[in-house]
Amino acid sequence: MADAAEGGGMRRGRNETEEERADRMWQELIQEVRVAQMGVQILFGFLLTVVFTEKYADLSDTDQTIYLVTVVLGACATGALIGPVSLHRLVAGRRVKPQAVRLASRLTLLGLVLLLATTTASLLLILRVATHDGFVPYLVAGVVGWYLLCWFVLPLWTRHRYTSR
Repeated sequence: MADAAEGGGMRRGRNETEEERADRMWQELIQEVRVAQMGVQILFGFLLTVVFTEKYADLSDTDQTIYLVTVVLGACATGALIGPVSLHRLVAGRRVKPQAVRLASRLTLLGLVLLLATTTASLLLILRVATHDGFVPYLVAGVVGWYLLCWFVLPLWTRHRYTSR
């Protein structure tokens, strides 16, 4: 059995070097990025087609502005979520994987925030066009609250609750 850690408790975590940890974390990060990339690229692809439909010309100025902001947010989210792949390719073999993992992790988190903004703006536009009702902002706010809970609040709560100090 592993040696007891300071304070008499059992040792926690993995027995890995900084490079082994970076390799493991990189693999985990890439799996996460694949999921987020697929979602943002499908959403962005659909957004790009809207401007070429007949319905686009009928949108109000406000809805066209929401659309343009949504497309730009989608483009930025796509860039941030593809960034880790480019980063890895350009620094591979340079012995900077721990630093690259930290930077790629930050890009991925930024990409998730931008994906949240893109999804929110998309939902706002779709519901405004579909319903024209006053409850749309409240419905969008509820969905954003749900995203925040699932994407940030629960993970941060888990991190706080279960991370040893």
